[in-house]
Amino acid sequence: MTYRTKTYIAGDWTGDYDAIEKLYEWNKSKYWALSFIDAHEITKAYDSSLNCSIKSSLKTRMDASKQFVLIVGDNTKTLRAGSCRYCNSLNSYLHYCARGYSVDYRSFIEYECDMAVKAKIDIIVLYNDTYVAKSKCPVAVKNIGKHVAMCYKKDGKIYWDYQAVKNALM
Repeated sequence: MTYRTKTYIAGDWTGDYDAIEKLYEWNKSKYWALSFIDAHEITKAYDSSLNCSIKSSLKTRMDASKQFVLIVGDNTKTLRAGSCRYCNSLNSYLHYCARGYSVDYRSFIEYECDMAVKAKIDIIVLYNDTYVAKSKCPVAVKNIGKHVAMCYKKDGKIYWDYQAVKNALM
């Protein structure tokens, strides 16, 4: 029996890097201390890896996770990275993988969201914004779990909302 003890973080690591880093900063800090154990510490995937081997690594991480945290930004729903259609091993005419793997046209984000739903773990969707915009959220988790804005606006300035994020994660 595998015990699920980790927190799986997913998001657009390019477009929403600031929000992802803020989450990790709060987790590492003695003052803020969100206290989650990152599932990404289990296995490493590299940019040079094949999409199918990266997805296998993602599955290993998800299998050890008790909660799935998706950070949603402007481009999350439309990301295509991870789809087999961008892999040189795909025979697009016959729709098969030259390496013998199954063909999967889902992006990494879509794959992760589908796995989280299938695993029936806690799903937390954090928006890198001052409001929840479900239109930016991938379909699989759009109406599941907790949806919380990571920021708030006060006196014309935008601030990170630690308390809202902590409440969502706890």
